[in-house]
Amino acid sequence: MTAALPKVDLTDYDYTTRAIRNVLVVDDSRTQRHVISTSIRNWGFNVLQAASGEEALAMCRQIEIDLILSDWMMPGMNGIDFCRALRRIDSDRYVYFILLTSKSDKAAVAEGLEVGADDFLSKPVDSGELRARISAGERVLAMERELRANNQLLTDALEQLRTLYDSLDRDLTEARALQLSLLRERQRRFQGGLASMLLRPSGHIGGDMVGCFAINANLIGLYSFDVSGHGVASALMTARVAGLLSGASAEHNIAIAPGAGGPTGRCPASVAAAMNALVLSEIETERYLTLAYAEIDQRTGRVRMVQAGHPHPVVQHTDGRLSFLGEGGLPVGLIEGAHYDGFETVLEPGERLILLSDGITECPDPQGVELGHEGLTRILTRQGHLRGGALPEGVLTELSIWAGTEDFPDDISIAVFEFDGPSELHV
Repeated sequence: MTAALPKVDLTDYDYTTRAIRNVLVVDDSRTQRHVISTSIRNWGFNVLQAASGEEALAMCRQIEIDLILSDWMMPGMNGIDFCRALRRIDSDRYVYFILLTSKSDKAAVAEGLEVGADDFLSKPVDSGELRARISAGERVLAMERELRANNQLLTDALEQLRTLYDSLDRDLTEARALQLSLLRERQRRFQGGLASMLLRPSGHIGGDMVGCFAINANLIGLYSFDVSGHGVASALMTARVAGLLSGASAEHNIAIAPGAGGPTGRCPASVAAAMNALVLSEIETERYLTLAYAEIDQRTGRVRMVQAGHPHPVVQHTDGRLSFLGEGGLPVGLIEGAHYDGFETVLEPGERLILLSDGITECPDPQGVELGHEGLTRILTRQGHLRGGALPEGVLTELSIWAGTEDFPDDISIAVFEFDGPSELHV
């Protein structure tokens, strides 16, 4: 029958004031245990005793021991075997282990260190040396306890950060879906042609937006804009600006003006100027945006445009050639009273107008070389046979080959209008 373990007072202990509370003395000699225990108890420590390694090991499994003084030579489980077994116990607390021995040769010391002993004390035990060894152990345990406490604080902080990140990730995933919903239609058929759009944020949410809307039975608007920066602030401003060009509410669309015969389009240059004034006066942010906006007459192919710091609009002709339009212009929301110049072109039947963001032209290859206008020309020329939504997707595929990845460093957006001509009206 196993002897009952001695009762030990295990009330809460403040390790900030003392690293050692419970000391276990293990020796098959009752006299030796008593002599050592008396000295240790007089120094203010709580002392437990065990007559064998087996008994000591059982106590260590039930009681939080801080420091052990164990005789080397004991019947049954000796001090070396006890130390080895102690180190195998799964515990997040470190126990300082001192072997009591009359052995002094290097091989014995090496054996003790190898199984996990921290220190040695020669027998017969000198009281002053014993106190010094315990003090050394207390310093080690104090550092261990402090490190463990700091690690726990770090673990708790990381867990809180992980929880926060997971919550933020869910919110951003939902925000991405909401932002993409602003682009209600990836394709829209008009009487005079087909509009196709593609939007690919570089992260959860981005600052690019493209879209189209009907101004009246004859005119349509096609736009592409890019808010500076990335993240939540850019995405919120993107949603705000997209509302200014929404086809769902003509009376609130900044590009549509009331006329005697019904809604009509505002001059694209005045659209950019009005948006610039609104951003500076009503949207309190350091963000700005670049814009390309086109008003297309489906009857004639006439296109009125404005370029406000955005990449050049592109016309792809029926033979595959490309014409880059515009002279740059100032971004929107950067300079108060900025002036914008409009320009025009005419689409022939079978030609298309392409608006795109700088995430395409500035996309780097693995060596850091940007695609540029020459690279864009190559891609659009190779993909010129594609129609409808296949063209933006084809451009995206070629861009990923150029970059060597589908994780682009900037948002990607494309808006295309393919002009069928007045002779091929669609109902």
